Amino acid sequence: MANIKSAKKRVLVTRTKTERNKAIRSGVKTEIKKVYAAIENGDKQAASEALKSATKKMAMAGSKGVYHKNTVSRKVSRMAAAVNQMA
Repeated sequence: MANIKSAKKRVLVTRTKTERNKAIRSGVKTEIKKVYAAIENGDKQAASEALKSATKKMAMAGSKGVYHKNTVSRKVSRMAAAVNQMA
């Protein structure tokens, strides 16, 4: 455990930010699962709505620094391609 006051504060701040990032990542994963579940069910309407929601959530996570912008772009692109390939 840290003995210096500033190091103790960094431990607390890091813990807080880690919990926040975990919550955001969990929400993003849930949105991605909704998109792929709708694709599996063959419901294009639900898939496109889920894609819109997931895109927004991922963009927000990217802007907060939880994900790198290129990671967000890649994942959104793959989801959009999967939705567009539906018959």
